[in-house]
Parts: sequence; structure tokens; C-alpha cells
Amino acid sequence: MNAATLCLFDLDGTLIDSEPGILGSIRHAFARVGAAVPADPVLRGWIGPPFQHTFPSALGDDPVLVEAAIAAYREHYLDQGWARHAIYPGIAELVDTLAAAGCMLGVVTAKPLPQARKVIESLPFAGRFARVYGPESDHAHAGKAPLIARALADFGVAAAAAAMIGDRRYDIEGARANRVAGIGVLWGFGDRAELEQAGAHAIAQAPAELAALLPFG
Repeated sequence: MNAATLCLFDLDGTLIDSEPGILGSIRHAFARVGAAVPADPVLRGWIGPPFQHTFPSALGDDPVLVEAAIAAYREHYLDQGWARHAIYPGIAELVDTLAAAGCMLGVVTAKPLPQARKVIESLPFAGRFARVYGPESDHAHAGKAPLIARALADFGVAAAAAAMIGDRRYDIEGARANRVAGIGVLWGFGDRAELEQAGAHAIAQAPAELAALLPFG
């Protein structure tokens, strides 16, 4: 690797196991709006996609109710849910390895930037990431594709010298839209079938395997 390579990481399900904080905040939000809370397997599938796409499956086609639930979620998450996460084993070592090899690092997440920055700044390897990309506000939504495109432009890196690393199809689809290698990971909230169907360039079972799967490694 050299200084002209770029690794972009998803946050939830890739760098950190954020299930306790996210599910706790969803339960709080549904209780706040007086709605029944779906079973945990359903909630776990909601980690990654925007809630504007997932909450209606339980709350119905009521945009006012959906937005009220999202607002309640964000309030609870920023207050306490953000801190309920754990760094996946081997991630710190992976980040250090890539940085030492000269790979520039960034984070691309669907989590609104106020939430994402609060989480990332708490990580012991936060300083390794030069930039963080996500929706600019709590009320905005940006797909992974435009965020990855912005990262390529900001870092001045060609698509062939970049990789997007994530656990859900949204990461892989965003990578493919930019002709960037999408590296799927199996320690998060997606599964192999989802990542393969999305067209992952490669899939890592554990962080220790990932560096060798990079197309520019």
C-alpha cells in the first residue's frame, strides 16, 4: 500500500457492535409513541438501513408517527444509547495495520454526523480517521453512494485505489456505484448471502483477514 490508497469503514456492525445502544433507543422510541416493539430479530435487521425505511414496517404509513419515533430515538441515543457499544475484537489492530501501511482512512456511515462524531471521538483509534461522512443533520438522509463519491473527491483518490468496508448491502451497493471495491464483513449485522448478492468484491470472516483481501494490498 501507499499514501494514494483509501479505506472507508462503515461504523455500526463494522468498527463497533452497537446493538445494545441502538436497540435500547428503538425500544424507548416505540414506547414514547405508544407503539408495540417488534421482536429483537426484527430490530437487529434495522441496524444499518435508515429508519425512514424500516420504522414504517411496524408503525404503518404515517409519516408524522414515524418522524416522532425517529426524533425520540435520536434524543435517547444522543443522551445514553451512543455509549452502549463495544469495539469488535481485532478492529483496533486492523486500523493500526492499515494506517502503518500508508492507507488513508475514513468513516462512511448512515448515522447522522452529530451521533457518528460522538461515537467515533470516543474510540481509542479515532485519530486514525481523517474524515467522517454521514448525513449532515438529524433530519437528512444520504445514501452511501454519494458519501463515498464525496470521500473519493476529498481524498483525491481514484476508485481503483479505494475500498469500502461494511457489513450490509448498502455499503457494497454504494461501493459498486462508485466502482470502488466493496469488502463485506461477517462480524456485523448482515450475512454472507446479503453481501454476495450485493456484489461484494471479497468477504472477511474476521478483522485479521481483511487487509489481505484489499485489491491494492
